[in-house]
Amino acid sequence: MNWDQVKGNWKQFKGNVQAQWGELTDDDLDQIDGNREVLEGKIQERYGKSKEEAKEEVDRLMTEEA
Repeated sequence: MNWDQVKGNWKQFKGNVQAQWGELTDDDLDQIDGNREVLEGKIQERYGKSKEEAKEEVDRLMTEEA
């Protein structure tokens, strides 16, 4: 799955995101609205991850969903 597919199906995909990163609120998910950079930023903010760690975690989720 590529990010364009995620963006187009955000309402369905955000459940997977919340399962992976349970500290993200519904408001966070609404703000992310399929934007990968915003998602990575929220992961950094909530979990104290570096930019690279957040990117790697999102990449990992993408390969699991493929």
